[in-house]
Amino acid sequence: MLIAAALLSLSVLVGKAGSRFGMPALLLFLGVGMVAGVDGFGLQFDNTNAVQLIGMVSLSVILFAGGVDTKFKDIRPIWREGITLATLGVLLTTLITGGFIYFLLRAVSPHHHFGILEAMLMAAVMSSTDSASVFSILNSSRTGLKHNLKPTLEFESGSNDPMAYILVIILISIIDIGEAVTSGVVMNSLLSLAMQLLLGTAGGLTIGWLSVKVINRLNCDNEFLYPVMMIACAFFAFSLTELIGGNAYLAVYLAGLVVGNNRLAMKHTITTFFGGFTWLVQITMFLSLGLLVNPHEIIDSEVIVPGLLLGVFMIIVARPAAVFLSLLPFRRITFKSKLFISWVGLRGAVPIIFATYALSSPGVEDARFIFNMVFFITIISLLVQGTSIRRMASALKLTAPLDEDGINIRFPDEITASTYEIIADGALLSVGSLLREITFPPHTLVVMVKRDDRYLVPTGNTRIHLGDRLFIVSEGVDNPPTK
Repeated sequence: MLIAAALLSLSVLVGKAGSRFGMPALLLFLGVGMVAGVDGFGLQFDNTNAVQLIGMVSLSVILFAGGVDTKFKDIRPIWREGITLATLGVLLTTLITGGFIYFLLRAVSPHHHFGILEAMLMAAVMSSTDSASVFSILNSSRTGLKHNLKPTLEFESGSNDPMAYILVIILISIIDIGEAVTSGVVMNSLLSLAMQLLLGTAGGLTIGWLSVKVINRLNCDNEFLYPVMMIACAFFAFSLTELIGGNAYLAVYLAGLVVGNNRLAMKHTITTFFGGFTWLVQITMFLSLGLLVNPHEIIDSEVIVPGLLLGVFMIIVARPAAVFLSLLPFRRITFKSKLFISWVGLRGAVPIIFATYALSSPGVEDARFIFNMVFFITIISLLVQGTSIRRMASALKLTAPLDEDGINIRFPDEITASTYEIIADGALLSVGSLLREITFPPHTLVVMVKRDDRYLVPTGNTRIHLGDRLFIVSEGVDNPPTK
C-alpha cells in the first residue's frame, strides 16, 4: 500500500508539473513506472498476464466513459468519417506500415526472424490511435477546434481499437498455427472480422439499452450505489460480448454511447464518479506498463535505429497516407483538417497492451523485440505529436475559441425545462436595460447573471449591461437561442 500510494501521488504531482510545459500526462505516468522499475528503484514486475488484465479492465472503463461523454449531436455530422478512419484507416495503416517494417528490418536487423506475417503483426499492434491518449491530450490542451475535428478524433480513437485488436488476434493465430496464407485463411479471417464486429455492435447496443433500464429502475436510497451498478454494466458489456464471440472493446464503447445519450437517474453523480475513476485506471495502466518494460533494452541500438526510422515513417508517411486515402470520398473535409487528423495519430497504452499478446504467444519469435519497438515508438509519438497538438492546430489555423466562461449550474435530469445562456447585446437591450423591460417568451425566468467575475441574482429592477451572461430557465422554448 505504501508503494501504491507513493506511485499514485508521484504520478499526480509529475503530471501536474508536466502540464505546465505541454508534456502529455500519460507519458509522464509511463516515466514514473520506468523509474520505479528494475532499472530505477528496483521494483520487480514482469507479469505479462497481470498487465493484460489491468489493461483490459482499464480500457473497459476508458472506452465506456468515452462513449458516455460522446453526444449523438456531436458525432451525427461526422460518423461516416469516423467509422471509415476506425476501420479502413486502421487496415491501411497496417498494410503500409507492415510493408515498411518487412523491408526495414531485413536491411538493418537481418538477424531478427521477421517474415511478412510478423511485420504485419507489429504494424497491426500499432495501427490504432489510443483513446486514452487522445481524450486526455485534447481535453487538457484546452484548445477549441474548428470543423468538428474534436468529435471526429475522439470518435475515431474510441472506436478503432476493435479493428486493431481483431487484426492482432487473427495474425497471432495464423502465426501460432503455422499455416500458409491461402485464400481459405484470408476468407476465414474476413468472416471472423465481420462476425466480431456484428456481435460486438449488437452486444454493446443491447447491454447499453438494458443498462439504462436497470439504472432508472434501481430506486436506491444511496446515490453512490448508482456508479457501482454502472461499473457492473460496463463489465457486463465487455465480458458477455466476449463470451458470445463479439468484439468486447467495440461493445463497451457502444454501451457507453447509448447510456450517455439517454435520460439517466443520478447521471451527474455517475459521470462525476467516472471522471475520477477513469484517471485512476489510466494512471494504473500506464504505471504497470512502465514497470513491465526494461529501459536498458529500449535504449539499445538494435531498438533505437529501426525504432527512430519506423517512428518517423509512421508519423510522416503511414498515418497521413491512411488518412488521406480513407477520407477521399469526403470532399467537405479540408486539406488542413486532414493534415491535422494525420498529426493526431497518437500511440499510447493500447499498442503496448496489444504487444503483450505477442509476448504471451509461443509462436511469435522475437516477441520481446516487438514489445520494445512498440514501447519506443509510443514514447516518440507522445513526445513529438502529443506535445505539439496545440501548435499544429494554430499553425494550420484550425483553433477556435473555447467557451468555458459560462455559468456552470446543473439541474437534475428529471427537470424537463430548457436551460440555456444568452449574452446581452445591443438587440436584446434595444427596448431598455432593466430586466423587467426586456421581452422574454412566456414561462421564462432569468435566474442568474454573470458580469465579469461576479454572479448576481437578478430582480426586475436589475440593470443589464452589454456582455452580461444571462442564465435562463424556460418551460416554453423548445429551441432556445444559442449563446
